[in-house]
Amino acid sequence: MPTTVPQTRPLVSAGVMGKTDGVHRVLIVTGMSGAGRSTASAALEDLGWYVIDNLPTAIIEDAVDLVCHPARATERVAFILGRSGPVDGAALTPILNRLATKYTVDVLYLDADDDVLVRRFEGTRRKHPRSLLGVAEAIAEERAALAAVREHATATLDTTELNTNQLRLRIRDLFDASSLPATMRTSITSFGFKHGIPLDVDLVFDVRFLPNPHWEPALRPQSGLDAGVRDFVLENPETTAFLNQLDSMLTLLLPSYAKEGKSYVTVAIGCTGGRHRSVAIAEAIAERLRGENVVPALNVFHRDIDR
Repeated sequence: MPTTVPQTRPLVSAGVMGKTDGVHRVLIVTGMSGAGRSTASAALEDLGWYVIDNLPTAIIEDAVDLVCHPARATERVAFILGRSGPVDGAALTPILNRLATKYTVDVLYLDADDDVLVRRFEGTRRKHPRSLLGVAEAIAEERAALAAVREHATATLDTTELNTNQLRLRIRDLFDASSLPATMRTSITSFGFKHGIPLDVDLVFDVRFLPNPHWEPALRPQSGLDAGVRDFVLENPETTAFLNQLDSMLTLLLPSYAKEGKSYVTVAIGCTGGRHRSVAIAEAIAERLRGENVVPALNVFHRDIDR
């Protein structure tokens, strides 16, 4: 049976509340230091966002009103918070609530496992923004301070297993400037259980019950994107039954999420290593959903295909 991982519903919902004349989309990028804010900033600039970095929390609201004035042409502005100092989570919460009454507001929260964050700081020899403490203690204090902010996240990205290029791709999938602000973005992600379940997903389905191409010598070097593995997986009668059931479930759930104002939904498909079965199933279900036009904006991401 598939496993469902519940996500906290965001308190700030993009596009639900009233907003000023024109299309003004505000993105707040925050999260744990070392989780990828610099990469996110560069990726958003490449996508055409107007990016403002290291702005103090206290003046964010005034800055948004200035940049998003109806007389200005700026339609998408992103604020990167916390790169040079700690974010004041208690002060940011009421600011987000007020902004949501005037603009389309999204909050991207970047996270990673504590041990990975420690290794990243040790590898780069950069100081943690809470540098008066040791790295491990600083991470624990920052995580506690940002707990309230995370509750507002309309999208959460776990970068534990992502390299820089993969993170840039995930940012592109979520925040491509050509997408309509009111369109719910849906991602189908394949992964390997032995590398850990992604933290930034809404629904998780386990396909380890299917025959494993890994044990076929001719198929082992291939991936679920190759015809041999794809046919091996999809021609199994259990696969057809599973895809039919999953298709029916997602056809019901995804439009309902969009109707409720959810901005981003990620469906994760997992097998043992994340290279064969999960990849083939993720591609197959995405093809079905696109053909049925269940959701207008859908992308597929294979986290562990090259591991």
